[in-house]
Amino acid sequence: MSRIVYVNGEYLPEEDAKISVFDRGFLFADGVYEVTTILEARLIDNDAHLARLGRSLSELSMDLPISIDEFIAAQEKLVKLNKITEGALYLQVSRGVADRDFAFPKNAKPSLVMFTQEKNLLKNDASENGIEIISVEDIRWARRDIKTVQLLAPSMAKEQALAAGANDAWLVEDGFVTEGSSNNAHIIKDGTLITRPVSNHILHGITRASILELCQKDGIKLEERKFTMEEAYNADEAFITSATTFVWPVVKMDGKNIANGKPGPVTKHLRKLYIANALKR
Repeated sequence: MSRIVYVNGEYLPEEDAKISVFDRGFLFADGVYEVTTILEARLIDNDAHLARLGRSLSELSMDLPISIDEFIAAQEKLVKLNKITEGALYLQVSRGVADRDFAFPKNAKPSLVMFTQEKNLLKNDASENGIEIISVEDIRWARRDIKTVQLLAPSMAKEQALAAGANDAWLVEDGFVTEGSSNNAHIIKDGTLITRPVSNHILHGITRASILELCQKDGIKLEERKFTMEEAYNADEAFITSATTFVWPVVKMDGKNIANGKPGPVTKHLRKLYIANALKR
């Protein structure tokens, strides 16, 4: 049976799910998106994702296409229709359909698309054995706090990493790590978790925020500051966070092993804490 996709109020087989060629998300990347984890057929941290969606839309002078209650009802229906127990739900809001013009259209109605993806999130090789990253120059625009659909630069970074035999890339600007291609970056040194503070330079990660809250509750020291790749090379541990990775250890950077080249104890502990906390909500 075909996957069911939500398009502007309709639930359609994926082969019938279409948007206009004049949609500004297609023509200008004039849109934002969110990805919510699905575990045990439940949406994880969904309120926080929808709150961030509202902020992103507001920063771009766009309106919510439907109410938050309607969003949640549609998301839950889509999960049930596709019988997803573990994976992710992607949603995208664009400014809508209008003839091509750089100026924002005055009366365009926002477009809303949602679909689900089955993924093995709880058990996978990356979470158990760690990943390898390379560092690349951060060439993205200056408003990374807005979760826009203009993802060509991070896609290029990811492709560069794969071509080098790595799994992902950490982006570097003015000598400091900003974040990963689709995740937040963290290191651990002498028992302290070090991560870049939120600003316009990085996405305000929902999973990142949950991990920092868990650290505070668990007594793990935190230091929100910029760090360099040289610091990362010499860290005791390193990891990434995102909605679909939770916590993945980084065991090698630019060909150099981090510590012994294996996932560290704090990283493994944080992953277990996050999953346990997510499943009990």
